[in-house]
Amino acid sequence: MPAQHPEPHLVPRPTRAALRPGHFTLDPTTTLRISPGAEPAADLLRTLLAPATGLRLRPAPDGEFVLALDPHLGGLGDEGYGLTIGAHGVLLRAARPGGLLNGIQTIRQLLPVEALAAEPRRGTAWLLPCAEITDVPRHPWRGAMLDVARHFQPVSYLRRYVDLLALHKINLFHLHLTDDQGWRMPVAAYPKLTEIGGHRARSMTGPAGSDTYDDRPHGGSYTRAELVDLVAYAAARGVTVMPEIEMPGHVRAALAAYPELGNDPGRELDVWTQWGVCDTVLGVHEEVLDFCRTVLDEVMDVFPSPYVHIGGEECPTTEWSRSAAARARARAQGLSGPEALHGWFLGAIGEFLVQRGRRPVGWAETGTELPLSFTVMTWRDPSHTLAAARRGHDVVSAHHRATYLDYAQSAAPHEPLAQPGAVVDLRAVHAHEPVPEGCAPEEAGRVLGSQAQLWTEFVTTPERIEYLTYPRLCALADRGWSGATGWTDFNERLDGHLERLDALGVRRRP
Repeated sequence: MPAQHPEPHLVPRPTRAALRPGHFTLDPTTTLRISPGAEPAADLLRTLLAPATGLRLRPAPDGEFVLALDPHLGGLGDEGYGLTIGAHGVLLRAARPGGLLNGIQTIRQLLPVEALAAEPRRGTAWLLPCAEITDVPRHPWRGAMLDVARHFQPVSYLRRYVDLLALHKINLFHLHLTDDQGWRMPVAAYPKLTEIGGHRARSMTGPAGSDTYDDRPHGGSYTRAELVDLVAYAAARGVTVMPEIEMPGHVRAALAAYPELGNDPGRELDVWTQWGVCDTVLGVHEEVLDFCRTVLDEVMDVFPSPYVHIGGEECPTTEWSRSAAARARARAQGLSGPEALHGWFLGAIGEFLVQRGRRPVGWAETGTELPLSFTVMTWRDPSHTLAAARRGHDVVSAHHRATYLDYAQSAAPHEPLAQPGAVVDLRAVHAHEPVPEGCAPEEAGRVLGSQAQLWTEFVTTPERIEYLTYPRLCALADRGWSGATGWTDFNERLDGHLERLDALGVRRRP
């Protein structure tokens, strides 16, 4: 940008942005001119600005603040927007509703930081700097995963989590609802999933393999109404909620509720109180497949997301190897052995989702174990991203040494207990390039973007979630939306952005 038109300190960085002399003042006389289809964006603008500013922003046919939805606008795609702020008017335009929602988050960042407060801030002039911004994301998938299976969080906090994602133009909230240590979503046909599977007797207090426990019961689950409301709340902010229901491994909580779904129906299991990988997995008999279909039917009824995550990773096959029924199933399907039941199971469930118009998503351990109908989330090694794209998968890059926020942020002794084995600092997150070297253009086009993960074995409270998430998620958001902006450029913008996080009461790491 020319020196006389400095770029505003926005996170993520806009594609093109320049400040101009002057400002537009939002005051009680400001009115909105709302084009057909832009009403949800107007509602969001009022909702976000009202607590601090008290502005009502009434509609008017000649309003000076214009929200324009025009499907014929070229080059903005589904999420891009153009924003022109002059001394006498504001024009926010987009080709799709999601673009308007993203533009509103930029307007929030351009206003004085007091506009982010939850209570009235009297005596503040609500000035928008004159600017010209055209902004289109680099990647369509910019996600954040929160694990509520290990440690349950109330839906009130999930709404706050969504608000913070939307501010950073993170457009996908991956909600990890089930695991060995807890099942959080109600399923009408299987009430014991939450009645029994939603509660464990205690929790391990050290890393996997330790022998220390807190001896405090832990539990919780959502109601269907809470989840439906969360989905609508997120959609109004441009965020899609993608559910994850783990299978065929990471299912100890489900097997504690319904032992007949396992490979040894006569045994009694507890909801797992340890961390790590549990070797109890679903059986492969028809009753299990019926269970999975019934569960996923209800999941799809609650979550309209085009993507449904079914986990799929870290699935030991030892139980299948010693199960006569599983070995018989492998022979009947013409498989090489019980180990091949993993791919067969995921293929069957994936096809069920495809037939209902959804896209199955799974974690990839090696890059080869998921059917081609799956969108692959690669986490072990960047080479798996390239391998999966070359096989023809859509891919989300989630390399654990750049996107796992449950790793420590530094090696300093004051850092809270974290997953052992790595440090993922702010710079490592910002340096992560979703598209690996060596990708041909067609393969690069299959890399949808990136996503941050927060597994919660050691994360019990919202305060700890925010300490681990921010500002690292700011770095992932910047890279996912803007591409390679450079560390110095990001750091300079982050300095100003931290004031916004503080105004929102984000309990971030200093």
